[in-house]
Amino acid sequence: MSIFRSAAVISGMTLISRITGLIRDILIARFFGVNGDTDAYYVAFRLPNLLRRLFAEGAFQQAFVPMLADAKSTKTQDEAKTFIDRVASLLASVVLLISVLGSLCAPILVWIIASGLYEEPLTFTTASQLTRIMFPYIFFMSMVALSSSILNTWKEFAIPAAVPILLNLSLICATLFLAPHMERPIFALAIGVMAGGFLQLAVQIPALWKRGLLPKPVSPLTALKDPTVRRVLKLMVPALFAVGVAHISILINTNIASFLAEGSVTWLTYADRLMEFPTALLGVALGTVLLPSLSAAFAKGSMDKYNALLNWGLKLIIAFAIPAALGLAFLSDALVSVLFQSKLFGPNDVVQTSNAVLGYSIGLIGLIGIKILAPGFYAQKDIKTPVKVACAALIVTQLFNLINVPLFAHAGLALSVGLGACFNSTILLCILRKRKIFTPVEGWRKLFMSVFVSSVVLCAILFAAQMQIDWAHLQMSWAMKMTILCGLIAVAGVAYLFMLFVCGYRLSDLRVKDVE
Repeated sequence: MSIFRSAAVISGMTLISRITGLIRDILIARFFGVNGDTDAYYVAFRLPNLLRRLFAEGAFQQAFVPMLADAKSTKTQDEAKTFIDRVASLLASVVLLISVLGSLCAPILVWIIASGLYEEPLTFTTASQLTRIMFPYIFFMSMVALSSSILNTWKEFAIPAAVPILLNLSLICATLFLAPHMERPIFALAIGVMAGGFLQLAVQIPALWKRGLLPKPVSPLTALKDPTVRRVLKLMVPALFAVGVAHISILINTNIASFLAEGSVTWLTYADRLMEFPTALLGVALGTVLLPSLSAAFAKGSMDKYNALLNWGLKLIIAFAIPAALGLAFLSDALVSVLFQSKLFGPNDVVQTSNAVLGYSIGLIGLIGIKILAPGFYAQKDIKTPVKVACAALIVTQLFNLINVPLFAHAGLALSVGLGACFNSTILLCILRKRKIFTPVEGWRKLFMSVFVSSVVLCAILFAAQMQIDWAHLQMSWAMKMTILCGLIAVAGVAYLFMLFVCGYRLSDLRVKDVE
């Protein structure tokens, strides 16, 4: 399967995942509203979810995938399988221990990341209890990340891309069928999270077994004696700093939000969900495909292909991330109102959440850009450079917070994250250019001009429509509001693509033969 088709498969599966995720969030917003319980749930889920990204999807994948790609390219299948067995056993042992410790220390962890909740004893206690239930989620998701890394390296992208759907379905079922029968309905969501983690791991086991790649347990001490495994650990140390620095910013923002008005954590969470939609469809999909492909190209010494891969990914960002950012900015209140507004999620919640969406949209290009640019370093086993850049970005983000939070409250936190991401991606790009790892291929001027003209038309359509509608106070059925929103998105999208065509740019121009 070509890399273009692989990215399309991942984007398609991710689209389904994000749609079910939106349904999940719509139901949670309508059933639970915005209150102390929802703040407690999102704080509690942020802890294991953050560690999942830190140990599993983040640092682990960045260190493991290049080494696994090397093993696949230069060693026998049996040798690669032995490497997988040892890494899997060591990872499982470590995250199991972390899961136990995290559950035992739940109140301390909640106080660290959301100390403002301590002023609300009931909310703090609820967050601690939810954390105890959900913390073992990191074990399941670490194994899911391992399985996904293996399958992606063997060019099996569909199943890993589809598994997040199961978490969404689990939470939907918990909201609809379990919560109404519980004394504290919010605890149904914690049960749904754990069930979703188990299911995501279970569905990947048959795919691994079919390819003879299902890990077999070995002694962690035996695994540690393997020099290749130790190499992964050595690479993980700077990778932990790289991913950790990015998430330290999230922890700081969560803590700041816990001191703001009640509901601030929830507003930011829903805004983050909308921001993650284009980030996952484009950034995560491309990053997932690029890392093993870049690693393989580097291992074979094919630097022309390496450059072509980066060029291809960056072109897609310009072509699609810019209109996505503009769409989020102009349609922020429309999206929040249609998706989340209800009796328990009122007009004020719509306004507050849409303000945060607007803040995130300003930095969307940077957030997606990091997903493409960072693999350019990871594939060469250079993790220190992204760490240094991420540290600088963390400082910049917090400096922005000093200005933005007093001015815009919780929306200032979102704006600071976006601006920090733009700083991060810009520095990464400059370093890639300076080191001659990336050199733009012909065709960028035409792309920039075409996207600029098409974006002007897109903005004009969305601005004209928004001037006519007050979405938070629109008196009509949900179905009619959804129809109007979908129609507006469709018109704007078609107009954008049509203007690209008028400017002489074709989607086929984004398919670079060198990366196939």
